[in-house]
Amino acid sequence: MSTSETSRYVRLRVDLVLEIDGPAEVTDAALGRIDADTSMPEAERVHARAAVAEDSAEALAYLVEPFDVVAGVPGVDLVQASWSTEEIDYDPDAEEWDLDDEDEGWDDDSDEGDRPAGD
Repeated sequence: MSTSETSRYVRLRVDLVLEIDGPAEVTDAALGRIDADTSMPEAERVHARAAVAEDSAEALAYLVEPFDVVAGVPGVDLVQASWSTEEIDYDPDAEEWDLDDEDEGWDDDSDEGDRPAGD
């Protein structure tokens, strides 16, 4: 039997490039989320608030909820999620960012259905 016939688990990889044009709004929203999280221990809250205040990418990570991506998909349960953010140098005209080139950015062993956005 092939893996696709026996496995119930699928890894979905999504790579987004976002432009933060309102860093203060992102930071304020992240601080609000941290303050509203009643399950977060105080020591962790202090660390999180400092990290968010210093870095917009870190603030964004506190606002992204992977569950929301699949919440409305019938027959799917999110089992595990991880995500990270980082500031990058982005040039939309650079070849490395060209998502229309199927050979760029995709593993050779990926499923046939894998396609960059827009294909």
